[in-house]
Amino acid sequence: MTAATRNDVPVALEGNGVELRLMPIGGGMSVGYISLPRGTDMGPALKGLPDDACQCPHWGYLLKGRIRMSTAAGEEEYEAGQAYYWGPGHVPVALEDSEFVEFSPSEEFQQVIEHVVAQLG
Repeated sequence: MTAATRNDVPVALEGNGVELRLMPIGGGMSVGYISLPRGTDMGPALKGLPDDACQCPHWGYLLKGRIRMSTAAGEEEYEAGQAYYWGPGHVPVALEDSEFVEFSPSEEFQQVIEHVVAQLG
């Protein structure tokens, strides 16, 4: 078994108030602790991926804030206190300063992170 608090997990991506801490936890899954300041639109960083959207599924819990998720099916809003599943093909926008913890397939999420890092250059 593997367990980790936020501070145990290394930073995989940061800048402009965005922080992603990511660590494999077993079973091919990783835990991510994510902070997005209000107004963060991940759309530009996801350009070039299929459908210009994150193709990695995520299961998580929104600790703080509000997120709008755009998908091919439309938009949905999530707020603090909600658990969620975001399937492939989503683009998040932080409507408020937001913090969430999520679980994602390690390999798929790493591909998305590498793309985002390359986009942010």
